Amino acid sequence: MTVKTLIRTVPHYPHQGIMFRDITTLLKDPVGLRATIDQIAQRHKGAAINKVVGIESRGFIIGAPVAYLLGVGFVPIRKKGKLPAETIGHDYQLEYGADRVEIHTDAVSRGERVLLVDDLLATGGTAEAALTLLGKMGAEVAECCFIVDLPDLGGRKRLEKKGLKVFALCEFEGE
Repeated sequence: MTVKTLIRTVPHYPHQGIMFRDITTLLKDPVGLRATIDQIAQRHKGAAINKVVGIESRGFIIGAPVAYLLGVGFVPIRKKGKLPAETIGHDYQLEYGADRVEIHTDAVSRGERVLLVDDLLATGGTAEAALTLLGKMGAEVAECCFIVDLPDLGGRKRLEKKGLKVFALCEFEGE
């Protein structure tokens, strides 16, 4: 069993021509979920990570247990207006419009090494917005970690051009 075999593909969702990679089938499988969390945590054991940062919302599902296993804190990056205390934010463009991500101003300290986690890397826009926030806070990003990479959409290349390390448990060719 590999993580990839537990991810469902939903054709034409949310729009015609899109092949949606649905990780809920992976998350509901106890062996697959454990393998996902364990593989990411094991990769970063001993890497001097101070915090795991997860991007809303599926990055929370994976990031929090990885942080627990690494013995570090977890920090959420959320959509606009979802965090209760003082935040900084970054606006970015999506395929179908614009969005904004935010982080608490006290979530990460200058010089802390963080692991950025999300479920899927497509064009890299959301990850890049999250990285912009972390850069404003002075964090050092050890790696950007995803369950799924869609290499044909260029997100990995986009992040690597910025000098970032990128890791994914699996890839799906095509959109």
